[in-house]
Amino acid sequence: MTITPGEDLLADLAARGLLHDHTDRSELLKRLTTVTPMYCGFDPTADSLHIGNLQAIMLLARFQEAGHKPFALVGGATGMIGDPGGRTEERQFLDPDVLDANRESIGAQLSTFLSFDDSASGATLVDNRSWTEPIGVLDFLRDVGKYVTVNTMLAKESIKTRLDRESGISFTEFSYMLLQANDYLELHKSHGVDLQVAGSDQWGNITAGVDLIRRRTGDAVHGITSPLIVRSDGTKFGKSEGENIWLSAERTSPYRMYQYFLNFADSDVQSMLLRLTLVGVKECAEIAAAHSDEPQKRIGQRRLAREITTLVHGPEMTAAVEHAAEVLFGSPIADASAATLELLADEVPSTKMSRSMVVGRDPIEIFVETGVAKSKGEVRKNANGHYVNQESLANRDAGALTAADLLHDGFLLLRRGKNGHHLVVIERS
Repeated sequence: MTITPGEDLLADLAARGLLHDHTDRSELLKRLTTVTPMYCGFDPTADSLHIGNLQAIMLLARFQEAGHKPFALVGGATGMIGDPGGRTEERQFLDPDVLDANRESIGAQLSTFLSFDDSASGATLVDNRSWTEPIGVLDFLRDVGKYVTVNTMLAKESIKTRLDRESGISFTEFSYMLLQANDYLELHKSHGVDLQVAGSDQWGNITAGVDLIRRRTGDAVHGITSPLIVRSDGTKFGKSEGENIWLSAERTSPYRMYQYFLNFADSDVQSMLLRLTLVGVKECAEIAAAHSDEPQKRIGQRRLAREITTLVHGPEMTAAVEHAAEVLFGSPIADASAATLELLADEVPSTKMSRSMVVGRDPIEIFVETGVAKSKGEVRKNANGHYVNQESLANRDAGALTAADLLHDGFLLLRRGKNGHHLVVIERS
């Protein structure tokens, strides 16, 4: 099969700002001339990955697109321990059954981004619990611990940072580096994996694995890290680091994800387009230039929100999300599909009402019963500021609501002022 030249692949990663640390470049380029099995690990400490994981997922996807074979490791074993890197406190332990359920959910998520098939570049999902659990403690100390010095472990930045804190680090988390190094060794021996990729906070763990493999087998393997995606305050995106944007629609709605990136800072748009999407490097620069010329149009943010929402949730959902956003900003609601209105029901305040509670009723009563207005008098005094399906009550013919007012026979959009939207959803009998 055709393999993208390693020089081209690494140049693209560098242009995208995705290269932070890597092992010997010349040897890495030689290895990338043929199909290279490579892996990245994800801890199943939640039932969904998050936006902080997306860069690593896309890194696997970029290598697969270039003809290489990705292994996605969902760490059922290391997930029970917790990686100290980038953390300020000890991770809470999870029940094995919860970890198993999380692993299955994450595996399904990864299939959205990677092709799991029998081809030379087909992705494979693995769980390090399958080879870690059978190892006895004495065997682990002899076959892994013997080859890693405490001095080396203490020199790793992730360990040094925790040691400098008052809370310190437990032996449990201290051992994480050995477990991850053993993962690399196992995948190298079993599947010929010669490259590990991850965020920059994993460099110490990667080099521990590279060194273990060299000492145990004499083989030279490789590692690449990318800069972490961080919030404006410098903290990394993570499941335990405050509010997060999840890849699961159940945890973070597609609409909220879209809005999150739509409100990204101008200075970060080009970087996120390069690092998180498949948009070409040249086109990213063109989008950034167009955005710079007319920043008020938010060209860059709109493209970023569209690309990421489509990657995660698909083009149909993105179209519905964009239409929903347009409706809230004044696009004719008569053009909105039922799917768009259903999506809006989860994003704006809504009330379920029976058909008989709406049809034949004075709309002013509905404003009061849904809590959009405090009283009928309030609505009557400011009829211009209260809307039914985007039509001001002042312009609406007096009279009760009819079946024709129900959008797709199931929705009624109320609004107070510019942004006080409320959706009435007709309950189906």
